[in-house]
Amino acid sequence: MTLTALLPTLRRSIPDPIALDRWPELTRATTSDVIVAGVSLLRVVDLFGTPCTHSAAAVIPGSDGWPSPTLRATAAVMRVEAISSTPTGVLRLAVDARVDRADAVLTETRLIGRASTAKVAAAMLVDGARAWPLGHGLPGDVAVGDLLAFPCRGSVPATVLAHGDGGEAPGERTESWLHSLA
Repeated sequence: MTLTALLPTLRRSIPDPIALDRWPELTRATTSDVIVAGVSLLRVVDLFGTPCTHSAAAVIPGSDGWPSPTLRATAAVMRVEAISSTPTGVLRLAVDARVDRADAVLTETRLIGRASTAKVAAAMLVDGARAWPLGHGLPGDVAVGDLLAFPCRGSVPATVLAHGDGGEAPGERTESWLHSLA
């Protein structure tokens, strides 16, 4: 259990910790954002909407942030579209991303866009009849429209997470969106 889980008001001044070896290289959390290799995920959402992704080198597990020379990892952002709760109080979050299409690390899912001081509540992502528990939960005041960031193993283009057929258009590039700006 983290200090911010015990005292949620601390989330205004210190970010919830992240597992460095699950996110792309040079990832750091702030109280309301995740920065990947110097790029704010909130800025990526501003530019491209949701779901969106940003890929970089993966981190070698147990290396305290050392980048892999060959492996990639992706930070992705999705938007909460609907919320309900189970009879036991678990939040059921419908989102605009198809997390089943990526090797998502949903235990690292975090709220971005605002610093919540609400207690952590058990939560799960739902897509039709499928559900994925978010091991550590999320702030209990998650609302429709909130942004959730999570890491994925490998290089995952946003088209894979989008609802629809999930395929790419012929000739579409699958590398990081940052390369498309060059």
